[in-house]
Amino acid sequence: MAQHQNHGGHQGHGSMKEYVIGFILSIVLTIIPLVLVMNQIMSKTATIVTIMIMAVLQFVVQLVFFMHIREGEKPRYNVQTLILGLVLVFTIVAGSLWIMLFNKY
Repeated sequence: MAQHQNHGGHQGHGSMKEYVIGFILSIVLTIIPLVLVMNQIMSKTATIVTIMIMAVLQFVVQLVFFMHIREGEKPRYNVQTLILGLVLVFTIVAGSLWIMLFNKY
């Protein structure tokens, strides 16, 4: 039991430093799209692409710093489960869009 309690220097939770870094990254990744939209710095298409990129980065920051996707006895299973969930969500969203766009007749 003792070997599972202090696995890799972590005790199942992130350190204060990790939480602060994650929090600051989350704020920055939220402010960038806000500034772009409020000041209309880029074209509409470039702004949308930038917002989507920031959203994906925000998702990764949340997984790594707050949901501790890398930690645990079997982190590989956590990542595999996440990938399966993303594939299912993508399939449902893409299928729904396909049906809505091509079922006009």
